[in-house]
Amino acid sequence: MKKLLCLFVIFSLSSCAELQDIASQLPQGSYGVTNTEIASGLRQALDFGIDKQVTKLTQEDGFFKNELVKITLPAELQKVDKTLRDVGLGNLADQGLKVLNRAAEDAVKEATPIFVSAVREITFNDARNILLGQDDAATQYLIGKTKSQLYDKFNPVITNSLDKVGANQIWSNIIDRYNSIPLTNNVNPDLSDYVTSEALSGVYTMIAVEEKDIRNDISARTTSLLKRVFSLQD
Repeated sequence: MKKLLCLFVIFSLSSCAELQDIASQLPQGSYGVTNTEIASGLRQALDFGIDKQVTKLTQEDGFFKNELVKITLPAELQKVDKTLRDVGLGNLADQGLKVLNRAAEDAVKEATPIFVSAVREITFNDARNILLGQDDAATQYLIGKTKSQLYDKFNPVITNSLDKVGANQIWSNIIDRYNSIPLTNNVNPDLSDYVTSEALSGVYTMIAVEEKDIRNDISARTTSLLKRVFSLQD
């Protein structure tokens, strides 16, 4: 009990950098949790987040009906959407939004193997810093480890998906209709890069949601390992 009270005082008085330095000096097995268990607990938490949240995004409407990650139009196309709705073409505008989200849902299926590989690489030093970090520290770790790989994976899939779900044809029709409206300026955006970036953002957003739950809601710690490891940060 005295050790825990002392640790709390240290937490209260130390900067984040100092805290991590102190944590790095904690002996193996401090407070009944080994270094190996801490790393395993963080891996398990991330695995749960990937399995639970990323899988949701691969389902139909996983993006489109989730307001946290729904892909809306880029700035240069928002005027297209508004103008179409103003002239009674709201259904066409809705269809355009839906196919962008369908492409993202299709591409996210490529994410899981890359995430699994990154999670396996977590060292004890990584895990310690994550455990003592912010509510999204594990998510930020994944961003650093996977963002470049995921973009390279997502982009061609997004491009193919836009073709597969008919997005390019639909948007060609939308833009043609918009460009034919008097007094409008012609637009021709690159949708593949935009949807790829939005899909990546959505994936990391949902993993962060799960991470925050595990950190802050004891009932979300559904295994004994999660309970033991994350009790250290409480």
